[in-house]
Amino acid sequence: MTGKTKENFNSNYLNYVKTQIPPSRQFRNCLSAFGVGGLICCIGQFIRFMLEYLGLSGDELAGTTSVVLIFLGCLLTGFGVYDRIGRYAGAGSIVPITGFANSVTSPAIEFKTEGWIYGMAAKMFTVAGAIVVFGVCSGAIVGLIYYFI
Repeated sequence: MTGKTKENFNSNYLNYVKTQIPPSRQFRNCLSAFGVGGLICCIGQFIRFMLEYLGLSGDELAGTTSVVLIFLGCLLTGFGVYDRIGRYAGAGSIVPITGFANSVTSPAIEFKTEGWIYGMAAKMFTVAGAIVVFGVCSGAIVGLIYYFI
């Protein structure tokens, strides 16, 4: 192949590739991630304001807000809503604390047919990380012990 023919071939190929590649949706993806992540954080702030209005303050307020957000993330994952939010928002749905709840709950639901220990518990630890899940569980247990003492 001569230099001119090779150059023609390359430009024809590049033009063909440009016609076959779908247009980039990077800006839309960033905008939806920012919007949904911000909306989840605004919902969390609203929950915090409502709990503050009910009389909670300090560590109780922060802990209760986190627990409510984790519960909502697990609930929405169980109903299949969080997966749809994740498909639309991408990274915007995994940044807040509800994304952590989703990453723990999803494998537990998916593998529950394999049993409680080898299915739910084992797969829950593989996705979210044993240290993180252990830390949350032990923190909840210590919190309950502290509350009742």
